[in-house]
Amino acid sequence: MKKLVVLLLIIFNAPGVFAEIKIGIKGAVEWDTFQITASVSLDLASADIRIPSGRTKGESLLSSGYLRLIQGGILELQVDSSSTIGDLIDRGEFSLLEAEALARNASSVPPALSPDLRSISASYTMGLSGVSSVLLRHNRPYPVMRTLTPVSTAQYTGIIIIASENLPVHGKKNSAMPVPCLFPKIWDTEMNLVYERTMLETNISSMVHYSPLQSIFQRSPSGLTEDLTARVGERPLRIFARGVFGITPTDLIIDHDDALLIISSQENRRLLTEGKVVIILNDSVLRNEFYSE
Repeated sequence: MKKLVVLLLIIFNAPGVFAEIKIGIKGAVEWDTFQITASVSLDLASADIRIPSGRTKGESLLSSGYLRLIQGGILELQVDSSSTIGDLIDRGEFSLLEAEALARNASSVPPALSPDLRSISASYTMGLSGVSSVLLRHNRPYPVMRTLTPVSTAQYTGIIIIASENLPVHGKKNSAMPVPCLFPKIWDTEMNLVYERTMLETNISSMVHYSPLQSIFQRSPSGLTEDLTARVGERPLRIFARGVFGITPTDLIIDHDDALLIISSQENRRLLTEGKVVIILNDSVLRNEFYSE
């Protein structure tokens, strides 16, 4: 991953490549809205552009600058506990052309001039569900774990896992704050794999939805925000994570008894295959900013 980033920096900052043109990007991976947002700005004087005659040239430079600068945000995107998009490219499991295609599919707001007419900027939004759908390559869902001794359980409309504080790291003596990724795994306290990406139905593009703690303490019948209710319904199973696992602390560990409530019935197992899972994380990890100037 580091080799790839260094190579891209060398290429994009080589003499003659956007030489002396001041163009920068400010963006963020917003896990609670499941999208990447970015604003690209061009200093018109540095590009020897005069308005209004040079506006077309300025917009063209903005577009090419966006495709160049957004790569950093995409490459650092956490795919699972052990890999970023950049790591996948290093291993030949993804390509720079595929990353560029994701960037080109972003929606955008038409470029606008600053009030002092010294710069021009454009905003872009790229949905993370489009990224995850590209990386979901199984043809049929892998069966969710079952148990030989099922327990009596209610029929839930979704699953909410609360993991908004530091949790013990499995196999270590320290704790860590859980962080988001595209494909987190869920284990039980006996280290049985409860949920991972290949269990998803092939028409589902995202495994989980991330949300802050306040979203489950609303003044509504379910206590949830409208978007969470749309995701997990009015009667979700609410459980607390007991620990984290993985090179990066993205994978959650839940109590074995809680796992039994999920896997003991076909209806509740289906909640996993349909991606009706919400993970509640700390506000501090739900937004990852990036910038380049």
